[in-house]
Amino acid sequence: MGLFDFFKKDKENKEQQQALDEGLQKTKTSFFDQLSKAVAGRNTVDEAVLDDLETMLVHADVGIDTTVKVIERIEKRVARDKYVSTTDLDRILREEIVALLDANSSATGSRAILDRPDSPGSPFVIMVVGVNGVGKTTTIGKLAHRFHSAGKKVVLGAADTFRAAAVDQLIIWGERVGVPVISHGMNTDPAAVAFDAVQKGVEMGADVVIIDTAGRLHNKVNLMNELSKIKRVMQKVIPDAPHEVLLVLDGSTGQNAYLQAQEFTKATDVSALAITKLDGTAKGGVVIGISAQLQVPVRYIGVGEKMTDLQLFDRTTFVNSLFKK
Repeated sequence: MGLFDFFKKDKENKEQQQALDEGLQKTKTSFFDQLSKAVAGRNTVDEAVLDDLETMLVHADVGIDTTVKVIERIEKRVARDKYVSTTDLDRILREEIVALLDANSSATGSRAILDRPDSPGSPFVIMVVGVNGVGKTTTIGKLAHRFHSAGKKVVLGAADTFRAAAVDQLIIWGERVGVPVISHGMNTDPAAVAFDAVQKGVEMGADVVIIDTAGRLHNKVNLMNELSKIKRVMQKVIPDAPHEVLLVLDGSTGQNAYLQAQEFTKATDVSALAITKLDGTAKGGVVIGISAQLQVPVRYIGVGEKMTDLQLFDRTTFVNSLFKK
């Protein structure tokens, strides 16, 4: 890496850190307000402090199951160390949350595309799922921008054919980013779109093909059948496609996002998560809860409107930002 590239990368990292800090501001403000109340007037981490901490984590949409795990971890620390002051609580809480997320961390999957050699033989296929309104198509556009900016060849497939808006929106994103979009229009066979998109990716030596899918949850059986058909058809071109099933969730909906995640994990083999709209909510703790409860790695988080505001999720960076005063 040359000196110019080093400074350019350093600038990008600082800009991403600033975007993350600003994107989590509402969560941080709420989080620390409640943490301060939990320890006000107390010197040691006792049962009363832990009870208040438990309430605080639940309010931050970390989720009950995950909250219980965090509290149990802290109880063990307190029992082992005998004396833990309240001034140590945020450090201990930070360490235990990172440790909890560590079990679900993964540097593989689509985040590794940037490290792959160009055109390694066949494209990496990402099938994107999620209900309407969570920012699914926008996330695809931002992903395409991320890969395209890194010099990767990208193809998009507009297989959410039940909504004209979804097809049109993806075409606009393709034009904006500068990547081809395979579309058959509205009310066409989604599997046929996916097949053509993957085939186009193979023909042009693409590095990645990203397939948008319908975001309906009203009938889980139909959803499961539809997603299974898309997979089978893509496998006629690339036998092990899709290489990643990315579920997009709206972080601002809190635990409702977890309920959606449960339904989609029943309908298809979700291998990674993208959690969006964290900049508009105080419920950023849902990132911790969903990852811990589903045992599925969070791959990306959305912290703003700009194309660069879809960030790779790093558990330590995320938790440190959350605790940054």
